[in-house]
Amino acid sequence: MSSLFALIVEDTKDIANYFSLALKTAGFQTEVILTGDAALERLKTVVPDIVVLDLHLPEVMGTEILRAIRADARLANTQVIVITADALTAETIQDKADLVLIKPVGLDQLGDLATRLTRDRAEGKELDFQ
Repeated sequence: MSSLFALIVEDTKDIANYFSLALKTAGFQTEVILTGDAALERLKTVVPDIVVLDLHLPEVMGTEILRAIRADARLANTQVIVITADALTAETIQDKADLVLIKPVGLDQLGDLATRLTRDRAEGKELDFQ
């Protein structure tokens, strides 16, 4: 079985590394991108299983990246976990992301949710985090 791939788009390097550690611990291969424009460029060449996305990024906002992911047929199965401290903006994009988490997010929490999200999608189950 091949490893799942997570693209982490977060401009705070320490937080990005924290998210990377959480996902590596859960069995994902990870790549960290620190700016919005770099994320859009990278998404032209890769198809991640999951994108962990901050909303407030340099160059291009996370909302634009989310919109680009949803508009790209190659990324139709890519799941997006938005992690932000901006609860107000998070509320406005909740129906476009697969999961929205408000910072701070625990290491185990992120790893468990990402694993569950990809497993449920692979099994054709309805995503339900109630």
